[in-house]
Amino acid sequence: MSLKILRPGLLTTIQDLGRVGFQKYGVIVSGAMDAYALRMANLLVGNDEGEAAFEITLTGPTIEFEQDVLIAITGANLSPTIEKEPVPLYKPVLVRKGSVLQFGPCVSGCRAYLAFAGGFDIEEVMGSRSTYLRAGIGGYKGRALKSGDQLTINTGRLQSTWLIEELSTSSDGPFTTTSWSVATKFLLPVTKVNTIRVIPGTHFERFTSESRQAFFDQTFSVTPQSDRMGYRLSGPSLQLSEAFEVISEAVALGTIQVPSDGNPIVLLADRQTTGGYPRMAQVVSVDISLMAQLKPGDKVRFKEVTVLEAEQLYLKREHELSGLRAGVTFKF
Repeated sequence: MSLKILRPGLLTTIQDLGRVGFQKYGVIVSGAMDAYALRMANLLVGNDEGEAAFEITLTGPTIEFEQDVLIAITGANLSPTIEKEPVPLYKPVLVRKGSVLQFGPCVSGCRAYLAFAGGFDIEEVMGSRSTYLRAGIGGYKGRALKSGDQLTINTGRLQSTWLIEELSTSSDGPFTTTSWSVATKFLLPVTKVNTIRVIPGTHFERFTSESRQAFFDQTFSVTPQSDRMGYRLSGPSLQLSEAFEVISEAVALGTIQVPSDGNPIVLLADRQTTGGYPRMAQVVSVDISLMAQLKPGDKVRFKEVTVLEAEQLYLKREHELSGLRAGVTFKF
């Protein structure tokens, strides 16, 4: 046993990059809502980028460490502390045996990612350790974490032994951090009104001209009826020029569907495999992480980009991440 959950928080699950290759059988992908933050957290502790970590929503857990463990926290700022001392985000942190990590108020964002060097000693289900709550598979017993849960770190996959040894000798406090951290240019700040870039969807032209204009000119709000499956938005009502029957077809991460009530839904990590609502637009890959960090009440505006621009944004993001990967590897 490496750590014990004293309090679980609002919703803390184990997620990796998802259960890929099974949608044709009706099995959803799941995985981290903010894959970018998950990848960075894993890089900071020497893990493979797709290693499973904690996804923590709005209110964080309280965790007792029963051995020295190297961790990193990325994504939302949920005011983490260890023995009441603030813990920095976006840098490796060695937590001492017997110390307690807890989270406080949500300062920014919605989901934090807590990676552990070595990952968890839990079995994969269909090639992934991600938790799919509705089906009760993956993660820890197929559910969100509860008080009293005990998890074991897989020391057999540990790739940062020397850093742990170095930090172990540098201080006798409840935790020790490195002198370096991720540069601010890699962070995705959540603002009062967040711009989400999209490509027009397959049914975009079937909406009225007023609806098409309103989609890009007006502001939408994230509603409380939002979850890992999709974000329901409120704002101008988006209406079709004329009714038509949509054949149910495969949906993708970031597909924006519009049901009959005119309020768009952005499909996210736990999305269904097919959908039958008209498709207004498709969120570009690089902005999925920003979308996932919005919480109920946050505002969004949509900006149209071309497929080529979306591809260029993706390549630029991956190039930046490869630079971060190279820098972290050098530090290790």
